[in-house]
Amino acid sequence: MADEQDGPKIHIDSDWKAQAQAEKEKLAETASESDPDAAAAGPGQLPPANFETLVSSFVTQALFAMGAIPDPRTGQRVAHLDLARHNIDMLSVLEEKTKGNLTDEESNLLASTLYELRTRYVQISSSARGPA
Repeated sequence: MADEQDGPKIHIDSDWKAQAQAEKEKLAETASESDPDAAAAGPGQLPPANFETLVSSFVTQALFAMGAIPDPRTGQRVAHLDLARHNIDMLSVLEEKTKGNLTDEESNLLASTLYELRTRYVQISSSARGPA
């Protein structure tokens, strides 16, 4: 019964973490290819101001709000599903408003990112509600 009082447990599998890290590395690689100065900037520098970084910012916020990324101050993973949904919705607005103005690569990045975030959101929100 003590477990029930602690609130819903969130299970984050290691495959999701590995996939998120791989996407982050791919975004960084793509950014450095498109902006050679960004690669030379080094750690502690701001990332390039481009579409991939914008998408990555929303992804990071959504993952943090879903508890996939621990709070840097406390080390705890806490789910704020309303905030996660808001960030996913913001990416949806971005997709809608930029339709026809993106490269194929940017469009694919946004579509696959939204799919992954929505899938993860449904999994987490379903487990938070518990069995029906």
